[in-house]
Amino acid sequence: MKYIIVGLGNFGASLAQKLTAQGNEVIGIDTSMTKVDMYKEKISHTICMDSTDEFTVSGLPLRDTDIVIIAIGEDQGANVMTTALFKNLEVKRLISRAINPLHEKVLLAIGVDEIVHPEEETAERWAKKLCLNNVVDSFELTEDYSILEVNVPLVYVNKTLKEIGFRKNYNLLVLTTIKKVEVKSFLGNSMVESRVQGVAKPDLLLEADDIIVLYGSNKDLQNFLKLKIK
Repeated sequence: MKYIIVGLGNFGASLAQKLTAQGNEVIGIDTSMTKVDMYKEKISHTICMDSTDEFTVSGLPLRDTDIVIIAIGEDQGANVMTTALFKNLEVKRLISRAINPLHEKVLLAIGVDEIVHPEEETAERWAKKLCLNNVVDSFELTEDYSILEVNVPLVYVNKTLKEIGFRKNYNLLVLTTIKKVEVKSFLGNSMVESRVQGVAKPDLLLEADDIIVLYGSNKDLQNFLKLKIK
């Protein structure tokens, strides 16, 4: 996949390097020539430019880019202006970093697809979310083992865990499932909640829109997702 990451601070640079190492094409952008030079051998491409300049930004290969990530952290003004600019240029998927709740509300008002909280989420976790199809969330336990929340592949809808044979066929353990349930709020409004269904049993029937929580080695998880992403 092809990414543009704006802001090569600790989070942005780390994410850009991890995505590059996983075989993706990444353009890393920063206003600091020092940072651009520092990472030019570790990121596919690095560019020193002002991301709030519409003329310069419009010259980037935006149509060919799958995801744009605004990782600017120190300057909230530059973050908001850059996010708004890329949104106006109608990139395919826009993710932006939020520093505080008010900043997040502004970004959501602009219309970003997803919010990053680097203080709570690691670059490793985001690299997994961005690179592995169907992944809802991930939790790295060690360097080699993780827990992933994954949308149920269509091919496995209305099948039981025993029929699928996660342990036998994929060397993975299904810990539980999560269902989206519509409930009424205190004021009577409808809202959707995610509810954990308890310890998974062999006769558990998977339904459309379920999320399965898988445990296993990163290699086995990646192999499963590559085979069963539809």
